[in-house]
Amino acid sequence: MALRLDEGEAELSEINVTPFIDVILVLLIVFMVAAPLSTVDVPVNLPGSSAPSGDRPEDPLWLTVTVDRSLLIDDSPVPDKELAAMLDSRTGGKRETPVFLRADRSVDYGALMQVLDRLRAAGYLKVALVGLEAAP
Repeated sequence: MALRLDEGEAELSEINVTPFIDVILVLLIVFMVAAPLSTVDVPVNLPGSSAPSGDRPEDPLWLTVTVDRSLLIDDSPVPDKELAAMLDSRTGGKRETPVFLRADRSVDYGALMQVLDRLRAAGYLKVALVGLEAAP
């Protein structure tokens, strides 16, 4: 909107930002409603692995999760709360040592994630999941 004042004064102009703000608010509401709808849980039946097996180290560190969710390092049972200490004693404190994690087929995903969280909390970030090779 331009105002014309006396002849000696300059022309004043203002931008009306109200429609711009209205459009931005409408877009914000649209995205707030659409964002939760874009994340849909899809049931997934994961396939077996047909990837070739990697090179096996000379002295691998095996961490096993049994059917009753107990942990074994190699063949030694791991008491609760002592996973980090036993891993440190086995690896000599070298936390970059890869840990080969194998679990029984009946162990649920949540239990496996708890073991992975405990490994991460202990500082062991190199974890390899071990499974059977699928038939071609």
